Amino acid sequence: MRPFVYILASKRLGVLYTGVTSDLLTRIAQHKSGAIAGFTKRYNVHDLVYFEPHETMEDAIRREHQVKRWKRHWKVEMIERHNPEWRDRFRELF
Repeated sequence: MRPFVYILASKRLGVLYTGVTSDLLTRIAQHKSGAIAGFTKRYNVHDLVYFEPHETMEDAIRREHQVKRWKRHWKVEMIERHNPEWRDRFRELF
């Protein structure tokens, strides 16, 4: 499995969540089904609006920490550069 950093959104310009995983399909499916208790379930954050692959989990974790420290508008700008419609890109992964 390849590690990924991902950003979920509740809606366009809504609540954002940044995460890291070694199995993107399974992890996003867990978020969508509500199987993961916590922030994403509580705030209905389940649309995959951004993801990026990494060579190693260490690289992915480092990037996740970097993105989490960013100001919100930097994250929004990155999402809009890659996904201006804020589409849920989960289905594109199949």
